[in-house]
Amino acid sequence: MFITKKHLSRRTLLKAGSAAIGLPLLSAMVPAATALAQTAASPKPRMGFFYLPHGAIMDNTRYGAEVNRWTPDTVGRDFDFKPILEPFKPFAKHLTVVSGLGNKPAESSAVHAIVPGTWLSCVHPRQSHAPYAGVTIDQIAAQHIGQDTPLPSLEVATEEEGGGAACDGTYGCAYGRTISFRTPTTPLPMEFDARKAFEKIFGRGKSETQRKAVSRDYQSLLDMVLGEAGSLKKTLGPADRSLVDDYLDSVREIERRIELMSQRDLTKIALPDVPVARPSFDQLLRLQFDLIAAAFQANMTRIVSYMMAAEVSNQSYAHIGIPDAFHPLSHHADNKAAMEKLARVQRYHTSVFADFLTKLDKMPDGDRGSVLDNSVFLYGSNMSNSNVHNQFPLPTIVLGRAGGTIKGGQHVRYPDRTPIANLLFTLLLRAGVPIDKVGDSTTELSEV
Repeated sequence: MFITKKHLSRRTLLKAGSAAIGLPLLSAMVPAATALAQTAASPKPRMGFFYLPHGAIMDNTRYGAEVNRWTPDTVGRDFDFKPILEPFKPFAKHLTVVSGLGNKPAESSAVHAIVPGTWLSCVHPRQSHAPYAGVTIDQIAAQHIGQDTPLPSLEVATEEEGGGAACDGTYGCAYGRTISFRTPTTPLPMEFDARKAFEKIFGRGKSETQRKAVSRDYQSLLDMVLGEAGSLKKTLGPADRSLVDDYLDSVREIERRIELMSQRDLTKIALPDVPVARPSFDQLLRLQFDLIAAAFQANMTRIVSYMMAAEVSNQSYAHIGIPDAFHPLSHHADNKAAMEKLARVQRYHTSVFADFLTKLDKMPDGDRGSVLDNSVFLYGSNMSNSNVHNQFPLPTIVLGRAGGTIKGGQHVRYPDRTPIANLLFTLLLRAGVPIDKVGDSTTELSEV
């Protein structure tokens, strides 16, 4: 594709006083008479790592197909969708189910305490309360494809710090509360507060004592830039004008939802001095996804890690008819009724994730398709059977095509206990990250 018109800088911002808001990729940002793929505006792949604790109800040697709710029966392109993965049917061409993977470096008597922090590194940590493990692949990617965005990476969660039960007397707490390590000794906190996540992505924001002032600032921020946005739109074509309008609307909608949460009447409840009252779990789970989508659309970041539930989570799922707490339910003791409840919880998570994928599939990304087309997402757990806390076979899927470098639309089964590090290594290569090895990886998975 060649474009012959005035070039708008990719770094163009809408400014209002000391605040600035980034813009999504517009065709006007491509230099005149230049192929998009040959410019800095060429979309680099987004990468996302979406973690669930407590494994999945899937086919393995302990239970077999009778209670399988995850693993397709067939291998190849004509694979079947089990109940947990069924919400991904509309994205079949973007989906790669990878079976047969294990993570030996995650095995230990510490059970939950090291499972999250070893998922993306495949490095067994030292036995010490001072963290020392491996750099996770989200941070490796951030070093290579995330440095020209305002946020090299974004780390979010739904529950505070993973809960104290994810700690261990030998390994401490660092590995149970995050899936992201910037260096072997630097675990990155997962932001569970939606307002703080918003402020981290889009700027501004202080503490609860300034809550009303911050709300007024956010409420007026877009109004302040509308004049400049109007002037900018006069120089753009119809498609770009529509993109700017859609982007501003999406940011305003997220701002409105956060503000509504903060306006609930809590006068009769003694609250600590926190920035915002907690939304329901379902609201927060979805809101964090909306923040990620807006951050991708605005090109504020390309790398995201999301703990969709905490390790050793006691979250109830009464909103889907499962009042049981997540972690106790995961110890199902081979009871089929309990396992079916757990599978429903796991299907709920995939359903919410599928809603997020729908937004990205409708979001244009230059002339190379949608944001989803140019993304690569890893979704799964570093635990298999939650009742016995094992690390094989790991429930693992890849979504997105990384601009065509990932085949998609298939179920690939590898020999038992193939290192999941091989898949992590492969995903980095598909994203254009130069690397020789990840954790205990042994080879690239050429079939992916």
